[in-house]
Amino acid sequence: MEIPEIIWEEYGMIQHPVLAAVFGNGLINHTWKLQYGSEDYILQTINLLVFPDPWAIASNIDVIAQYLFEHHPEYLFVRPKRTRAGDSMIMVNGVYFRIFPFVKDSHAKLVLETPEQAFEAARQFGLFTKNLAGFNCSQLKTTLPKFHDLVLRDQQFLDAMEHGNQERITGAKDIIEKLVTYRFITHRFEQIIRNPNFKIRPTHHDTKISNVLFDSQDKAICVIDLDTLMPGYFISDLGDMMRTYLCPVSEEEANYAKIVIRKEFYQSVINGYCSEMGTELSKDEIEAIPYAGQFMVYMQALRFLTDYLNNDVYYGSKYPGQNLIRAGNQLVLLEKLLDLAI
Repeated sequence: MEIPEIIWEEYGMIQHPVLAAVFGNGLINHTWKLQYGSEDYILQTINLLVFPDPWAIASNIDVIAQYLFEHHPEYLFVRPKRTRAGDSMIMVNGVYFRIFPFVKDSHAKLVLETPEQAFEAARQFGLFTKNLAGFNCSQLKTTLPKFHDLVLRDQQFLDAMEHGNQERITGAKDIIEKLVTYRFITHRFEQIIRNPNFKIRPTHHDTKISNVLFDSQDKAICVIDLDTLMPGYFISDLGDMMRTYLCPVSEEEANYAKIVIRKEFYQSVINGYCSEMGTELSKDEIEAIPYAGQFMVYMQALRFLTDYLNNDVYYGSKYPGQNLIRAGNQLVLLEKLLDLAI
């Protein structure tokens, strides 16, 4: 993608050359690392196919940044650079761009390697939520409606079983039956959203390991990528960490024998998150900690299988049956999590 020259003018970057190089391996937004004089920055677009309202993202980041600046000025929060007009984002030729300062001496991880890293990442996500304990969630806009609404995902699954590709429905009979037997996970979610002891908080909603920055000593220093920041339940963030941190292989692994739960990582995630959030969680929320992982893994299994039954219209498919394999992968992970909770 060509970077329009007007961006540099709008951000006041006109006195020194700006060097841009593609940065990272994100699948949603285009990202570049910039060098401007002695400073480094991150330039990023917003994918309108995923996020149709970029200004909602900008608004959320702005109000959170202001709250943290006023109440926790010591906390490292990566806020977008302002344009000359004072905006945190600019639209050029229908494309939305924003620039963030690059956190010096930091790096992101693509693969979680040790329980200590799991603890650090979970602690940092917990700290982010704890620092926002007094924030009024009504100020946040929803950037992805019903993103982690398991009731919706369950209904979409039921609809796909009724109206989806009949040949695929027949071929996926075994996995469909298994996922139906686990619908008690959806029923518990329905209880949670009716329970006032489950607090709606500012929630990251995408707690994969690459959304944490580490220093050279492998200490987590801040969370990044707040496009999915919305009101939500703690089970979304903790559950997403369990879904993506506990198993040594990803959701793409077709050899299900490789799917295991690393118990030391499981305990590290819980300990790290609760080291910051333990005093913020209600008794009912603490009792739901094991459920968090079940919730997220089950929801992802439903989403993969629903897409498969609907002819891969959402996630797409690079080879025949990819979403069916992904769903089976998550089903195996779910069953291992359920065994762990017994």
